[in-house]
Amino acid sequence: MATPKKLAALLGKRGPHKVLRGDLAFAGQPGVVFTPAEGYNLPAVAFGHGWLLGANRYKGTLEHLASWGIVAAAPDTGRGPMPSHRGLATDLGTVLDIVTGVRLGGGDISVHPDKLGVAGHGMGAGVAVLAAAARHDVKAVAALFPAPTSPSAEDAAATLTVPGLVLGDAALTDTLNDNTNSLAQAMGEQSTFRRLEKASSDGMVEGRRLLSPLGVAKTERWTVNTTRVLLTAFMLYHLTGESKYEDLAGSGELKNTRVVDPHEPIEDQAKSSPISTVRALIGR
Repeated sequence: MATPKKLAALLGKRGPHKVLRGDLAFAGQPGVVFTPAEGYNLPAVAFGHGWLLGANRYKGTLEHLASWGIVAAAPDTGRGPMPSHRGLATDLGTVLDIVTGVRLGGGDISVHPDKLGVAGHGMGAGVAVLAAAARHDVKAVAALFPAPTSPSAEDAAATLTVPGLVLGDAALTDTLNDNTNSLAQAMGEQSTFRRLEKASSDGMVEGRRLLSPLGVAKTERWTVNTTRVLLTAFMLYHLTGESKYEDLAGSGELKNTRVVDPHEPIEDQAKSSPISTVRALIGR
């Protein structure tokens, strides 16, 4: 069996599928969809964007998922300074309804209604949790560097019974725009909380931004790549049952990341090593 390290190296590259891009506006929902060029009964993921961002800021990540056989779609709504988190969560659900309800591409691409996941970044991570809690057909939810939402994503997370993934940076305390630890605490026992030691939330956003020439809010290649690897493994395992991705989707060891127990005291989270933490989680 391939090790998490080898699987990460594989998933860090573009997958074997040719990728097509579509416009969800033709179905009445502003947004984008990326699909493998062909395939029936495929898995699908609806992705929520961060605050003041849009779907195109995650184009490479959506394409990456599609290249590995996952239909990846993102609404392009809620981009203003005071977005409705509940409204964007509803749009994530609409996206899932669209991709499962119509044949995509030239009619030779379809999504299986029992293979649906939601994911998001920053504000969109909390929105993804809200969307998952509002539906009974979502099988997996991934929150990438989450930020607080209203209504509370923590309250919604406490009702989930599906596998979850929470990715956060190395900071150990929550802030006004980061609720990584509290959201991970609220997720169910099937969830995995992993900290990326060299990552920042802004680092996974693609494209040039206003302050990028000054070194502020720049895209971080390592953050983008590692996030894509972990997200792809998580969705492939939980939506398609591909068992070879089980370790990487859960608590498998991966360089410069740490799987931690969010219920541990902060000082213990800081001290735990990747190997000892993984063993502790497996032994619970």
